[in-house]
Amino acid sequence: MSPYHVRNPFLARCTRNVSLCGPGSDKDTRHIEISLAGSGLTYEAGDALAVKPVNDPQLVELTLKTLGFSGDEIVKVKDAEKPVREALLRDFQIHFAEKKFLAKLAEKGVEKIAELLKPENAGALDEYTSAWNAARDCVDVLTEFPGVKFEPQEFTDTLRGLNIRLYSIASSLKAHPEQVDLTVAAVRWTAHGRARSGVCSTFLCERWQPGETAAVFGQVQKHFRMPESPDAPMIMVGPGTGVAPFRAFLEEREATGARGKNWLFFGERRSSSEFFYREQFEGWIKNGVLECLDLAWSRETDGRKEYVQHRMHAQGAQLWKWLCDGAYFYVCGDKERMAKDVHEELIAIVQTHGGKSPEEARAFVEETLMKTEKRYRRDVY
Repeated sequence: MSPYHVRNPFLARCTRNVSLCGPGSDKDTRHIEISLAGSGLTYEAGDALAVKPVNDPQLVELTLKTLGFSGDEIVKVKDAEKPVREALLRDFQIHFAEKKFLAKLAEKGVEKIAELLKPENAGALDEYTSAWNAARDCVDVLTEFPGVKFEPQEFTDTLRGLNIRLYSIASSLKAHPEQVDLTVAAVRWTAHGRARSGVCSTFLCERWQPGETAAVFGQVQKHFRMPESPDAPMIMVGPGTGVAPFRAFLEEREATGARGKNWLFFGERRSSSEFFYREQFEGWIKNGVLECLDLAWSRETDGRKEYVQHRMHAQGAQLWKWLCDGAYFYVCGDKERMAKDVHEELIAIVQTHGGKSPEEARAFVEETLMKTEKRYRRDVY
């Protein structure tokens, strides 16, 4: 990686931003190409790209309106002074009601918030601020307590800095010199009667258009490297945008002429509208870069949802053989659901096809594969 970091990011230019979804899809997943020309920034397949987003201008304006600010008031941000509108757009996190902001409301006499902030009410506070798909932002709280007033500096002093977001890199530098690709799904939901959106995902999908720049830097992920030997087989499980690093792995193996066998498990909702990188993957099947491509579609077959772990189950005997032949097993994607299900299915495959007891199978996966041999590598979030 180059010397760029959170305090010294590179202003990278977007060169391409295209939808990966076909007609009829209700998702917005994008392939984004970013120029690294002149940066000297390098990366390895498996690394991540850190992106500093810009807040949604509509949320900024709604926040200003709710506070009764014009947006032109000057506030101090670190060692600089700037209009509060600019500060809310680029410097502060405004999509979530921080505890420091709530504490200020309690100081101003809001009894409900003061009660929630008591240590014995930690669970209720967490539910109030960050319930699943129902998190409150400053607008929600200020709307609930309309009599509370803030001065611009007083308000920004309660906010946390706008954080970077990490995205798995979807390209090989050997295949695309001075370029990095991302695979990003826009996150949207409704809460408390208002449409919401992911801070960085919608910035990347909707507002970072070709020709415009954003602050980025590389994040080394040594735990998610490709096999040290180019001859080692790889089994890759990456549904949805979790396929991103495996596109990078396969581009790398094609560019270097690596002889190791490759097997990809990919899943989404429908093959007709969410088969991301279809032409590229099918091309790799034809030229031998991919030996196996197993696909799972959750919205296609008579109400029966098929996921990647179901395809693993169907291919259990062959998957066990690959593991015995030295294959590395990779998983990328959702930590709470997909990765857990894949993990348990892998243990079940080892038990069934390896002739092991439940305890032996779990020990083989969690001790031998993960810790001793380091052939089970995960990038989950």
